[in-house]
Amino acid sequence: MDEKELALAACRGDEEAFYMLVAKHRRRLYGIAYSYLHNEIDALEALQETVCRAWMKRRKLKQPEAFVPWLIRILIHCCIDEQKRKARTVPVEHVLESGTMFEMIHDSKLDLERALSRMKPKYRHVLILKYYQDMTVPEIADILDCPEGTVKTRIHQGLKLLRQKIGEPGGALFHV
Repeated sequence: MDEKELALAACRGDEEAFYMLVAKHRRRLYGIAYSYLHNEIDALEALQETVCRAWMKRRKLKQPEAFVPWLIRILIHCCIDEQKRKARTVPVEHVLESGTMFEMIHDSKLDLERALSRMKPKYRHVLILKYYQDMTVPEIADILDCPEGTVKTRIHQGLKLLRQKIGEPGGALFHV
């Protein structure tokens, strides 16, 4: 069975076809989840939630040939939900016995991730998919369900904003 036939069967309720499709794309899905959440446990949880939501809503997919982009869209929404949930929790501060606190050393990767997290989702999504997942503009357009020109504009504007955010006080001064 090719991928289109698997998707059609999965949408009709074939558990084995659904499993085969998810298994075929699990590395890619995990990579996307990890790019958003930066934590293995959270990424696996988002992936599990994605599979559950996709299975429950599989019959609503009108174009089975778009199964994988649809699955990635669900995953992105699960990751966003997890980010919102984490933002509502208060982190526990670790204090040394002497009462002094550690100050984290700024690192260019941390600055980049911090800048990405402060961007509007429309820019953050295209940049993560383009540069963390190495997707093409047509693939991103398909996943985000928007024109390729919009994706190109968002990449350009997102990079411009990223350069500004990284150049802010407290951020690293390097070129992206």
